Amino acid sequence: MSGNQALATNYGIGGVPDLTITNHGSDWYFTVCAIMTVSSLAFMGMAMTQPRTHRLFHYITASITFVAAIAYFTMGSGLGQTPVQVEFQRIGSSQGLDAAGTRGFFYVRYIDWFVTTPLLLLDLLLTAGVPVPSIAVTILADEIMIVTGLVGALVPSSYKWGFWLFGMLAFFFVVYQLAFVGRSYARALGPAPAKTFNMCGVLTLVVWFIYPIAWGLCEGGNVLHPDSEAIMYGITDVLAKPVFGILLLMGHRNINPVDLGLSTHDPLNSGVQGEKTTGRRSNGFFGKKHAAGTDGHVANGVNTTGAPATTTTV
Repeated sequence: MSGNQALATNYGIGGVPDLTITNHGSDWYFTVCAIMTVSSLAFMGMAMTQPRTHRLFHYITASITFVAAIAYFTMGSGLGQTPVQVEFQRIGSSQGLDAAGTRGFFYVRYIDWFVTTPLLLLDLLLTAGVPVPSIAVTILADEIMIVTGLVGALVPSSYKWGFWLFGMLAFFFVVYQLAFVGRSYARALGPAPAKTFNMCGVLTLVVWFIYPIAWGLCEGGNVLHPDSEAIMYGITDVLAKPVFGILLLMGHRNINPVDLGLSTHDPLNSGVQGEKTTGRRSNGFFGKKHAAGTDGHVANGVNTTGAPATTTTV
């Protein structure tokens, strides 16, 4: 026997749906897995060309594609799925009424999204210099969106659309945070962060609008065959992750992490660390910038030269 035998090898693990992917869908999932893996290696390679204090966005972006690579390997292997009773019958294929029973549902896809979409938002919102409370509530809304999509996909009745609606409400909050809040903060940081955020933010918003449509056609409405579902989600994920990552990291070549309030101290490479000698220092990734005196030390709101110190929350 030759060719892709993953589905035959893993047949029956997790249950046998009446409608699931064929070898064509499996081949496509493995192709996307390869794209995600190569992207992860490329992003880590790009990180090695930067000082350690400048690698945060490279590490986050590489983590996104690496987690996705694992998820796509799982789906290509026919694993990480369970049969779910369909609400709507799908008619029109060569097999006739081919979905009167159960459809294979890849829950591993939602595990991937639960990990990677907050990291995508972190990439974007840190680039814009958005305050930590706004970042936290945006990520929370994103997690609600993913969880409601997961629960809705597992519900066989029409109540699944109630979960879809809750997910859409959370999604529109994320859209607001990116389109209005994030854009305002990025513009205030200067042309380089604004350009990078706008470019990656527009891509994210356009691509993310495809996901609820895909959910309605696949997990919700049972309109598309699982092989078509694989293609639709796969292309969307490639745009949302590797393509997004390339654009983001190219933009960050012109952005100093200090300007985003993300400088860190590297005692092994103090001569090349990413902190500017402008009298400002950042206390960790999410700390505060202090306008200090000549020696830059602040104590109890007064710097060591005796002059009042001003503090701005990042």
